[in-house]
Amino acid sequence: MAESTPQNYDNHVMIPKSFLVVVVVFLVAAILATVGLVKTGTVLGTCCIGTAVLLNAFAAIFGLFILRGYAVKLQDRIIRTEMRLRMAAILPEELGTAAKNLTTKQLIGLRFASDEELPDLTRKVLDEKIEKVDAIKKLVQHWQPDYERV
Repeated sequence: MAESTPQNYDNHVMIPKSFLVVVVVFLVAAILATVGLVKTGTVLGTCCIGTAVLLNAFAAIFGLFILRGYAVKLQDRIIRTEMRLRMAAILPEELGTAAKNLTTKQLIGLRFASDEELPDLTRKVLDEKIEKVDAIKKLVQHWQPDYERV
């Protein structure tokens, strides 16, 4: 969706709607908890505090998924940059030019290939139009580990 419209100055700002929902839910929970504390000892107070606790729990869980998604997306962008630099240094010029068309997911799959097998594996991914990260990873014969993944 974000890639379907060409980006320009007028539409480049990204508003993280899911994160805003979490913030609003936390704020509503805080208001409910405050009402509950003001009405301590009443059914309304108990219901408000119970609802606030439940909303906080759901917002916290949802927030953790959002944060995990942010970390993975950032890591994918770093891997994309790392792989483009690595490919520029390793691949022959004609293959390096073609490799510029690889998607981020394809680059993530190729990330684990050793320098020796990277040219052949890149050619195979391009020729056979292999898109799935796991399919590319399964083709790697000489695994280059990455112990710093998130």
